[in-house]
Amino acid sequence: MFRLSSGDVAGFKLLFCLAIMYGLLSMVAYYVMQMKFITPLGIDAPLDRFSEARAIEHVRVLAHEIGGRQEGRQGLLDAAKYIRTQLEMLKDRAGPNVRIEIEENTVNGSFNMMFLGHSLSLGYRNHTNIVMRVSSLESKDTDPAILLNGHFDSAPGSPGASDCGSCVASILEVARITIDSGWAPPKPLIFLFNGAEELFMLGSHGFITTHKWRNTIGAFINLEASGSGGLDFVCQSGPGSWPSQVYAQSAVRPMGNSAAQDIFGIVPGDTDYRMFATDFGSIPGLDIIFVHGGYIYHTSADSVERLLPGSIQARGDNLFNLVKAFTNSSKLENAHDRGLAKESDDEQPMFFDYLSWFLVYYSRRQGMIFHSIPVVMYLLIPFFLRFSTYGLLCSFAALFDFMKGTLFHVIGVILAVIFPIIFSILRLLFSGQSMNWFAHPYLAYMMFIPCSLAGMLVPRLFWKFFPLSQDDFVLKSSKEELAEEARYWGAFGLYGFISMAYFSFGLSGGFLTLSLAAFMVPAWILYRLSVKYYGIESLRSAALFVVPSIPCLLHSVYFSGFLVQFLIEKMGMMGSLPPPHGYFVPDGIVAATIGAVTGVCVGPVLPVLGHWLARSSVVQFLLHISVIAMALTSQFFPYSIEAPKRVILQHTVVTADSGKIKDTSYDLSVVDSNALPYLFKHAPEVAKELHVDSDFSFETATQSYREAWMAIYPLSSLFSRSLKFPASKDEIMSQYDYFPHISTTKQETISVDGSRRIYLEFSLGSLKEVWVSVLNITGPISGWSFANSTLPAPEIIKGSPPSYICRLSGVAKENWTFWLETSGSGDIRIELGVVEQYLMDSMKILKGRFPEWVDIIAFSSFLSTYIF
Repeated sequence: MFRLSSGDVAGFKLLFCLAIMYGLLSMVAYYVMQMKFITPLGIDAPLDRFSEARAIEHVRVLAHEIGGRQEGRQGLLDAAKYIRTQLEMLKDRAGPNVRIEIEENTVNGSFNMMFLGHSLSLGYRNHTNIVMRVSSLESKDTDPAILLNGHFDSAPGSPGASDCGSCVASILEVARITIDSGWAPPKPLIFLFNGAEELFMLGSHGFITTHKWRNTIGAFINLEASGSGGLDFVCQSGPGSWPSQVYAQSAVRPMGNSAAQDIFGIVPGDTDYRMFATDFGSIPGLDIIFVHGGYIYHTSADSVERLLPGSIQARGDNLFNLVKAFTNSSKLENAHDRGLAKESDDEQPMFFDYLSWFLVYYSRRQGMIFHSIPVVMYLLIPFFLRFSTYGLLCSFAALFDFMKGTLFHVIGVILAVIFPIIFSILRLLFSGQSMNWFAHPYLAYMMFIPCSLAGMLVPRLFWKFFPLSQDDFVLKSSKEELAEEARYWGAFGLYGFISMAYFSFGLSGGFLTLSLAAFMVPAWILYRLSVKYYGIESLRSAALFVVPSIPCLLHSVYFSGFLVQFLIEKMGMMGSLPPPHGYFVPDGIVAATIGAVTGVCVGPVLPVLGHWLARSSVVQFLLHISVIAMALTSQFFPYSIEAPKRVILQHTVVTADSGKIKDTSYDLSVVDSNALPYLFKHAPEVAKELHVDSDFSFETATQSYREAWMAIYPLSSLFSRSLKFPASKDEIMSQYDYFPHISTTKQETISVDGSRRIYLEFSLGSLKEVWVSVLNITGPISGWSFANSTLPAPEIIKGSPPSYICRLSGVAKENWTFWLETSGSGDIRIELGVVEQYLMDSMKILKGRFPEWVDIIAFSSFLSTYIF
């Protein structure tokens, strides 16, 4: 019969106590992230208070009563009219102490940019911006102003309740408070509602490059949403430290940290912040984003009902305080004064919120001191402890032991990451589907935390006798105490060095490991005192080590839970990679991340608690828990109505000239690791509609290559192994009189140096709801009429000739006209792709065959090719 020793019993007692403690910490973190502590104000709230209920009414109109707020659809025009009407109503009831100006602007322009790592040019026309300026009667036209920006267009197929109806509603409610409270802002407020963010920030570009008030903006706040609510997170801040400093001082419920800016670039997407702060404006500002509930981001499920209660209330309370703080700031300057400033503020500060209760903020100059202290302590403590009694050689020996302790902890953290990755691979080898945790994030924690903790304990389990360099010296402390001391200071040093490395590389996320190191010191002092009273084997000593660390551990759990939840939600849209490796990537990423955050959350206490936990029975128990969790997880379906699988359905129409159809097909793709065969297996009605039989395989199916998805470039770079299925031509001919096409407008000209200029005209044909058009131009091009006659960097794909990409958007009666200039005698090839949002009956039927756990982004693409 299997018996546990007294040491094993103590280890399990401690393990279960830790499980309860971390469970309670997780509940607190969940409570905060789900905004449970916020009480939304009702529709009858005082007029000088922000009311979520009043804002929700705007969202309801925009997302459901109007709907269809995409470029090329009537809903976008209706939304602009609704916003204009609301602003006019505010103007009518404004007091005599403010001046209100309302404009509806049509913006046009063209520029080059990098997006998702791809270079392209953008041309746009007839996009609508609604702007309101509120100023005191004493205000001058040149006074620096505060800009609040939100976009009212939505992604194709999405009602856009959160993205970004919630942003528009929040700004409308702030504008209402400004008027109804009788407040005359000391500096002008500009409320910008731009109508073309989803088309790569075109509305904000039009405003910041052409509007008469653009040079008066002294600071901006950009509102965005990549989910249904939760923390209203400051994801980007700058240029300089001033915007985040204002936020730290004024936010009622601060939410954000400077580490978000370090990782923002790897998330597939961008915001209007880029136009104002980096690419064109260089204006100090904040990018504030709803980050949770990303399952519904850019899906048909982005409805009012799925907005997380309390989120808009927290955003509004923060926002109005921020606006007041910016208007009262002495650092607010217009573009002219910023240009005259002798000193530029280019530093990126460090800041983080503590469960949205308060925000810790410090400059990089202060950070140089803070982040150096743990490293200096790590290097000096051996001499402080040993030099006066045992001399210099013993001090160096102690330092060498500390370094061994650091290596010891590094190995444990590495194994904490490797073990979950191995377990994720093993599960996938025996399971028929990946991402089983997608709709049920708790399953990922159940699978990967136990084996990660086991990985951290393995070095101590197999390396019980810590190799001490101080053995040659006669010390009062026992070997066990010296080994424990080395492990503790080794872990302390690791966190200190990580914090310093983050800072030295100009990153802003080192605050987490800095706080871990800071709280380890009082915990160690209390632990050493408790050992004198209770002994090293007493669990009371362990408890007194953990208790001082609880505030820091709570923040670590909060930060880690936020990161993992955000990552899991984004895994459904991060793109699909080719097999066989692509199948393992999402599970591997989530496993590695959970392993890393386990090292962060548990690592600071293991140097001491490992004395009880590093037992084979405990490690085996943890590994068995992971195995059971893996078996249980494999029984769960990855998707649900609340967490749908995203599928792209394109009705592809290849045309010749303006009236001939060469080919038609239904093209399908997915943006996660469960490929189309998985979809057909679990959606038999779709398979039946597309005539997919049980013997289906990729090898025998017709591939849909990247060229077929050119109309949504560069988003098509997220796809792999797309498929095409035959479709009928008859329905298309009955719907459209003629198709998009390009033709020459006049005879080409040849310059003295031999270059020729070709004059072209692009017609959208009789398409009904055009969202965007894409030109892929190859050949010896030396110039064109887009983007101030500046070519973007060429795109080269798999050995193909260099090509230049241009996206065009905006509806008008007139055709697009442009010219291309060539430097050689070769032909120019233009591939044209046009996205049509109107769905024909056959597409509606096919879309209706998909189950509820699938979210379909459906559209038609008209493709054609021209040689000039």
